[in-house]
Amino acid sequence: MSILHPTYFPNIAFFTVFAQSDAITWEVHGNYQKQSFRNRTYICTDRGKYMLSIPISHLGNHNGKQLNQDVKIDNSYPWQRRHWRTLETAYRTSPFFEYYEDDIKPLYENEFEYLIDFNLKTIEIICDCLQIEIPSKRTEKFEHTPESDADFRYLANAKSNIQLEQENYVQVFGDRHGFLPNLSILDLLFNLGPSAAAYLKNTKLATSNA
Repeated sequence: MSILHPTYFPNIAFFTVFAQSDAITWEVHGNYQKQSFRNRTYICTDRGKYMLSIPISHLGNHNGKQLNQDVKIDNSYPWQRRHWRTLETAYRTSPFFEYYEDDIKPLYENEFEYLIDFNLKTIEIICDCLQIEIPSKRTEKFEHTPESDADFRYLANAKSNIQLEQENYVQVFGDRHGFLPNLSILDLLFNLGPSAAAYLKNTKLATSNA
């Protein structure tokens, strides 16, 4: 059993754990951490590595803290339209963009109130595309050191130096920027299509990361 934070179109390290675990538990408790993959993901554009960030409403309590499950998206900003346009520009010429476009585009057309619900929906869509069953189990409380789960919650920390052994695959702008590792799962999906599932099975996450 592995425990993971739901993040925005998670990166390849996340899905490597996901694809190789017998069971997954979603961490839905604990405090929201800024500058994390909970509301951001990285793709490859003509300018190189590029961050897509979801604006959130920072309500919080008097200590400035907010539970993960209570974080709301700031939909007053047209972030969905901008994110989709960026994805179109970056991946329109990739081998499988048009194949998955109808699955992914609705995420940017329907409004979500809570960040965690949107993140879980992005993961669900990827699971459908890769024909992987999406887990439903969630944590019942926050534990600093889970007793029964392999703790991969650190993968949500954007500042973590993740050691990932992955083979290079052809990226849209690879001739311009070289191979960019551990991008959003969207980069892998649009470039490898159905083969992405097998790729994740053969990728290794160093155990020293934790």
